[in-house]
Amino acid sequence: MASTFEQIDEHRLTRRDVFPLVGAAALAALAAPSIASAQQGDDDDDDDGQRAPSRFVYVGTYTFPNTAPGGTKQSTSHGVYVFKMDGSNGALDLVQIVEDGTQFPTPNPNSPTPLPNPSWLTLDPSQAHLYVTSEVSTWRGTANTGGITAFSVDATTGLLSRLNDQQTQGQIPAVVTPDPTGRYVLVGNYVGHPPKGTFVVLPIQSGGQLGAATGVFEVTDTGPDRARQEAPHPHDVKFDPAGRFVFGPDLGTDRVWAWTLDLGAGKLVPVAVNPLDPPYGQVASGSGPRHMTFHPSGKWAYVIDEMVSSVTAFKYLADHGTFIWLQTVSTLPPDFTGTSSTAEIIVHQSGKFVYGSNRGHNSIVGFRIDQTTGKLQVISWTSTQGSIPRGFNIDPSGRLMLVGNQNSDTVVPFRINQTNGRLHPTGATTNTPVPVSFAFGRVISG
Repeated sequence: MASTFEQIDEHRLTRRDVFPLVGAAALAALAAPSIASAQQGDDDDDDDGQRAPSRFVYVGTYTFPNTAPGGTKQSTSHGVYVFKMDGSNGALDLVQIVEDGTQFPTPNPNSPTPLPNPSWLTLDPSQAHLYVTSEVSTWRGTANTGGITAFSVDATTGLLSRLNDQQTQGQIPAVVTPDPTGRYVLVGNYVGHPPKGTFVVLPIQSGGQLGAATGVFEVTDTGPDRARQEAPHPHDVKFDPAGRFVFGPDLGTDRVWAWTLDLGAGKLVPVAVNPLDPPYGQVASGSGPRHMTFHPSGKWAYVIDEMVSSVTAFKYLADHGTFIWLQTVSTLPPDFTGTSSTAEIIVHQSGKFVYGSNRGHNSIVGFRIDQTTGKLQVISWTSTQGSIPRGFNIDPSGRLMLVGNQNSDTVVPFRINQTNGRLHPTGATTNTPVPVSFAFGRVISG
């Protein structure tokens, strides 16, 4: 397979070429990861030992009275949690819980209710505003849509103040991503208007408020697993490092949709190499692509496949917004026999490592990135010291990782060895309900 791709004329690629259709059964042959030398004796004492800056951290949750997907008990969370993070060890000090002060149908500021399932959150490029999706199917009394809420961020205290909210034009919004210019946010709705899924564009107005959707891109089709892939299930939205192209992994169709963002009209424009080429990449059949991440150089991209617990590495052709398959590797140890699925994937700021979370094996898998080929070697599997690590994030300095164990109600911080990529728990675990996503805010002064 590799020799076939080496002979392809990159200027004549189609998306069917660059995302090969690989049957799920064939993944076993592709997914035996080699072990990087870091696991075989590199000394952690050569790490530089420097601390990360202390900063504000915003944590998304599933809220009372709901049970998180894959959860085992009713949540006790009441909204978005705001913390101060100690840069020396990742310990979190709670400063605010943002509940819903605009309850439907009758607001009552004296009796706040949980903000409905604020499971994904992100800051705009200026870090002045936070945007939070509510992973629900009915928003403010309107059926068949989730919600997104805009908050202003106090530059000194890190505290949040609600600005407004909008419908997401689809159910169960899984992610919100700001465009690099800070003019729009993009939302992927896990459930659209069956049998369709939706990716939506909403404008950021003066003062950080959100306007109504300016663009709704509908996707269709199914995958081979009729239980999980009966319809499209958009799960992520990512810009490439240059901000030129936008990609949307879709668990339901085994596709990564591709667009440019029309900044004037606020709409997603399908990308095609030629008029006969569909605006998507077809990844491994039955794999269920969930999230993706880019190498900071823009040379490579990595897609984590939820349903088969694998990572697929691609060479990225930045001029065309297309990919060439490089490698598919398992996120699980070869002797693992239980049930597990993947969730988050992030390339380290140095570009030397990429990490993924395993829900069931309850670990973070680390890979070393070959800086010549972009291919991956396993560094190690690190226990998350809890159950169902749905989300994690790496602080902007690249020195600390925060992992949310949704079923254990804990945030566990890890120090990242800057030389070999191995993770070491700091011991500063924070108990907080159903942590599932993290956004790192401004550095705390003083």
